Parts: sequence; C-alpha cells; structure tokens
Amino acid sequence: MNHQRLTQLLESVAAGQTSIGEARAQLNDLAMEDIDYAHIDHHRSLRKGFPEVIFGEGKTAPQIVGIMERMQAQEQVILVTRCDAAKANTVLAQFKDATYDEAARMIVWQQTPLPKTGRGTILVISAGTSDIPVAREALLTADAMGNVVKSVFDVGVAGIHRLLAHRELMAEARVLIVVAGMEGALPSVVAGMVRRPVIAVPTSVGYGVSLGGITALLGMLSSCSSNVAVVNIDNGFGAGYMASSINHV
Repeated sequence: MNHQRLTQLLESVAAGQTSIGEARAQLNDLAMEDIDYAHIDHHRSLRKGFPEVIFGEGKTAPQIVGIMERMQAQEQVILVTRCDAAKANTVLAQFKDATYDEAARMIVWQQTPLPKTGRGTILVISAGTSDIPVAREALLTADAMGNVVKSVFDVGVAGIHRLLAHRELMAEARVLIVVAGMEGALPSVVAGMVRRPVIAVPTSVGYGVSLGGITALLGMLSSCSSNVAVVNIDNGFGAGYMASSINHV
C-alpha cells in the first residue's frame, strides 16, 4: 500500500464510492500479512517509499508466486532478486506482464512504471564484462525505483583510456555506482575524477587470491578517494537502492 493508493481509497470513501466495510477489508493487512511461510510487509511502501523486495534465492517458485500474488493487490512495482531461470519461467507463467533479466537474475513486475522522480542521472559503471550481472542488478533496481539510469560497461583499469572516453557522462551524473572485481581499483579512480557520491560494489570475479571478492572489498574500503562508500560483495541491489535514496534527497 503506497501513498497514492491510500489517498485514492480515502477519497473513494469520502465520495461514498467505497463503503467503510470495504475500506476496512482493504486496510486489514496494511501493516503485515501472514501467509504461513512469509510475513509480507505491506506497510513498507508507506514507510520507506518502495515496497518490500523478494529475495528469490532459497525460495521455491510457488513461494515467490504466492508472495507476489498478495503484493500485486497493493503495489505498483514488485522486484524479485537472485532468481534463476527455472524459477523465473514458473513465475512468468503466472505473471505474464512481468519481465526477467537473465544476466541480473531479476524479475520486474510493474502495473505502471513509477515516474522518474530522481533529481538527476544515476550512472552504473562496470570494470569488466564479467561484472555486468551485478551491474545490471544495480541498474534495474535504480530504474524501477524511479530514476533515470545510464550505464558504461567494461572500462576497467587494465585499459584506463576506455574510462576516460566517458568523462563528460561521469561529470553529469548525480550518483555513480562502480562495480569491480579482481583488485577493485576502479571506484577509487572514478571517485578521483568526480565530485559526486560513488557507491563501490565489489564482485566475486577474480582468481585465487581475490578470495571471492574479499580482495576487492578490502581495496574499496581502503580507497584514498573520500567520496566512496562500499556495499557488500555482489550486492548490486543494495547499491541501486542506496543510489536511488541519494538521488531522491
């Protein structure tokens, strides 16, 4: 239940188009709905401006469908993250107007896309092609939350001239998300070139001593550029959400 739907319901009651009993029924699960295997936080849209996001990993396809069915009655947008293709096929059979991004492993259902209310552009940059799945997760999240999002992929420090070709785009962005594995150097380089917040996302891409992204994480946390903040390893969703929060301030 978001502010727009709540306002419409109250206006409908005031106009005599909806009875008090009907309104009470719609508000019965305003705070939370217990469906045995999940407690759905319907109040989150009112509280935080965006609905609860479904983490698909570890859930069965029927569980994801069940949660989405309850949310669909109250929300305009539903995101499912970390959902493999087999589960997604089952979900999309029930929600034919939803879309699935295989690279990002994300399902997006939108009754109507949220208006672009962000104050500027969010730019998503990936160091390598192998980092694109995490970058896509960030991009789709920020886009669904009502932001104009642009992207530049495969511009890591091994060929820094590729990044320099996009200096104007970087300077225009209000928030930048920089996704990198290996040694995780790219966010420091980008942050040294711009005045805006840079959200660094370490990925698990890399050889042995990359330690599943820990090396990139430590490198980003040790950045000498002061305008860098770091999210968890492979957490494109968290980066997209944080970038949207900053872009709506």
